[in-house]
Amino acid sequence: MKLRYAAPAALFLMASPALAQDPHAGHEGHAPAQQTDSEHQHRTAPQTQDDHAGHDMSAMTGAYGPYPMGRDASGTAWQPDVSSHGGVHAQADEWMLMGHVLLNGVYAWQEGPRGDEKRFVAGMIMGAARRDFSAGALNLRAMLSPDPFMGASGYPLLLAAGETANGVDPLVDRQHPHDLFMELSASYAHRIGPDSSVFIYGGLPGEPAFGPPAFMHRMAAMDSPEAPITHHWFDSTHITFGVVTLGYVRGDWKFEASQFRGREPDEERYDIETGELDSTALRLSWNPTDNLSLQTSWADVESPEALHPDDDEERWSASGIYTRALGDAAWWSTTLAYSNKERSDGVSLEAWLAEAALHPNDRWTFFARGEAIETDELGAHHGPVEDVARLSLGAIRDFRINEHAVFGVGALAQQHWVSDALEPSYDGDPQGAMAFVRLKIG
Repeated sequence: MKLRYAAPAALFLMASPALAQDPHAGHEGHAPAQQTDSEHQHRTAPQTQDDHAGHDMSAMTGAYGPYPMGRDASGTAWQPDVSSHGGVHAQADEWMLMGHVLLNGVYAWQEGPRGDEKRFVAGMIMGAARRDFSAGALNLRAMLSPDPFMGASGYPLLLAAGETANGVDPLVDRQHPHDLFMELSASYAHRIGPDSSVFIYGGLPGEPAFGPPAFMHRMAAMDSPEAPITHHWFDSTHITFGVVTLGYVRGDWKFEASQFRGREPDEERYDIETGELDSTALRLSWNPTDNLSLQTSWADVESPEALHPDDDEERWSASGIYTRALGDAAWWSTTLAYSNKERSDGVSLEAWLAEAALHPNDRWTFFARGEAIETDELGAHHGPVEDVARLSLGAIRDFRINEHAVFGVGALAQQHWVSDALEPSYDGDPQGAMAFVRLKIG
């Protein structure tokens, strides 16, 4: 389908003028830390106990190795080194504590006979505690979501599909709510050289080593309250009830392997699930420059869908994240990603994603996303494979409340394209929109 490439191409053209700007960036509404040549040469130097005295976050290394702290994203995924971490920080004896809150109050409207409208609250509340030792670091992390309070059927989102509201009927043209517990994890990293380390990460739930950072943690996506329709290709495993990851870091390279529970969370959104760690993921990550983060990954996922327990999936993904500064308080970031999943019933489905965000000052952020998927869930469940696409454009205006809190008002517009076979049920190529307010602390 020609529209498969049209939405990502339009997004790329929109974002390309920023390529000629300054080479550093950050996120969470903060200007990125500017590195000198000397700082870049020593960015993998080991950290001592005194490095973070006085809450000096710029001196801290990453949770999984001797590299800049800004490289860490969701789970064990990487983002560009120049990314900065938001959050309110405090010291408690030998522990560094961090807290972060992002809550969106959203009104969503989706056009046509398969559309709907709804008001809901989404976002995340995150806390972390870290203790450094002479040759390692212990990191504890918890992340909660208000999504379960929106109801079992989630919110209207045309072309989205996945999971169920009641354990029987699939959710179609709706985004499912995430579980209350999005992450309860612990990790320990041990340095084995000046630029190398080994680490272990475990979560119940947690995020295995597959794909780019989850969408709500990507700089190019975090200001939008809209979930991608590519979610179940790239990061549907970001809430996995049971995962253990072993990894090796050397300089700007990371190789990691995960064993995890393949089944997606069930319709009970408040509980902790358990089960066999029956699935495997491998990921190779490389940050060749401070501004660029690349990954490729593979996963063998056992019985991910409750409604089709006999179907397994083999998934591949490749992605790149590029981020840079445009001035003292400005930045631009983009993500490009591709994924394929091969089901054991012989069906192969692909997904493409391009997203970008521009933060010209501390008041405004503009964001866009283009994506296209091959899906067999929008007609009869596991029926004919259809090509669909979506382009969304939006902006948010922030108002600073105090040093740590920001209130924002935003909106976005969506254009959907469906295949000829699906057009009658959607009454053409429908549109959609969201209006939202946001509270961000940290």
